Amino acid sequence: MSIAKPANTASPAQAAEGAGAVSASRLTLSAVRPSATGLPSSGTKPRHRILYLSFLLTVVAPVLIWGAYLFTIAVNQFNSEMSFSIRSEETTSAAAGLLGAITQISSGTAGDADILYEFIGSQEMIAAVSKRVDLAAIYRKPAFDPYFRLKENASIEELTDFWSRVVRPTFDNHTGIIQVSTLAFAPEDARAVNDAILAESNALVNRLSEQARQDAIRYATIDLGEAEANLRQQRKLLADFRHRYQIVDPEADVAGQMGLLTALQGELAQALVERDTLLSYVQEDDQRVVQATRRIDAISQRIAAERNNLGIGDDEVNIADVVGQYEVLRTDLEFASAAYTQALTNLAISRAEARRQSRYIATHIRPTTAQESLYPQRWTRLFLFGGFLAMIWGALMIFYYNIRDSR
Repeated sequence: MSIAKPANTASPAQAAEGAGAVSASRLTLSAVRPSATGLPSSGTKPRHRILYLSFLLTVVAPVLIWGAYLFTIAVNQFNSEMSFSIRSEETTSAAAGLLGAITQISSGTAGDADILYEFIGSQEMIAAVSKRVDLAAIYRKPAFDPYFRLKENASIEELTDFWSRVVRPTFDNHTGIIQVSTLAFAPEDARAVNDAILAESNALVNRLSEQARQDAIRYATIDLGEAEANLRQQRKLLADFRHRYQIVDPEADVAGQMGLLTALQGELAQALVERDTLLSYVQEDDQRVVQATRRIDAISQRIAAERNNLGIGDDEVNIADVVGQYEVLRTDLEFASAAYTQALTNLAISRAEARRQSRYIATHIRPTTAQESLYPQRWTRLFLFGGFLAMIWGALMIFYYNIRDSR
């Protein structure tokens, strides 16, 4: 039995050609299929190269340049520190009396410390310190240091900005202590600058104290003049009152008249008793009764006259008003006299206060001399600079990809 051959049997040449086509298709699929790492096998894309290049240009290169500057060009700096506060010697107010001027030590007010803290960073302080030490010679010592060195022919504004970098004051509101940290290229220079700052701070406190003392004396003198003028005026008014009424002390006169009125009333009572006694055994037309009646009438008239003088009668003469005016004038005079005495006491206390230093600087830490350079803190500056640039670069990349994805 014969076996039939397939109708579509290919020749050897055709089979070889088919095998080549299959191999070519497999190579094409292997080129398109992703690699095992998930990345295209065609290599890094152009945008990734731009990303790496931007990181190198904006972060790595500036950090390398800044690091080279810090470790090769920047000169070592030395730190000098000091700490002080303001103390004041205050007295109690003279309003407490002649015995109220008891001296006591207390801390200076926060206003004094605030003024001094602002003064340390001011142009006036820089000018005053420049007269004591040569700031230009101190801060231009490095031959080449464009960042940390004071430049030539610096203006006062540039010097003030540079001063804020090398002189760093801090103020504690709770304790009132001011701390000053000063940098220089030599330890003795840093201490010299701090010594000058301390001396000028002490001079400022002395000026403030002197001004306060002079103001106190001036105001006390003004108060004394006003009190003296008021006292003279009150004395003049009292003198005019006595001249007008021809009386020195109305209260003494009233007391005398009250005594006279009391005596008259006693005599009137006695005369009435005597007349009643006569009427018990004689007639009313008896001469003795008539005389007793006349005596009673005379005493009664005198009592009425004295009552009118005291202001308790019906006439216009009213000594009660006179006594009232006198009491008002005497009270005003006593008040003016007390105010004058108090003003005189205030002036005496102000003058005594002016003879001693009421405000002064208490130095807790004298200016120190460094033995080792701790600045410019190269590694800290380098890391902060690199971190700042990396943050900026990352923010820019996020912004770029957001714009690209939104298109």
